[in-house]
Amino acid sequence: MKIKDGFLLRQVAGQSVVLPTGNEMNLNMMITLNDTGAFLWEHLQTETDENALVAAVLREYDVDADTARRCVADFVKKLNANGFLA
Repeated sequence: MKIKDGFLLRQVAGQSVVLPTGNEMNLNMMITLNDTGAFLWEHLQTETDENALVAAVLREYDVDADTARRCVADFVKKLNANGFLA
């Protein structure tokens, strides 16, 4: 899985914001991400899977494996439900 083409992650006023571009130019798809969401978004710029994302979260943050797995699963589910994943 990976982020669909047509979205850019940018820093705006100190916040991570995803902006639609090109054919995806629907401002309803503009979202703000917290630090963990931005971290996962960056990892989703290339093809990856949930296990790799969980491993990345465990390397970056001081959380247990169950928390990391739940965080990743919830984030991926939301991205998928809102059409951000290819």
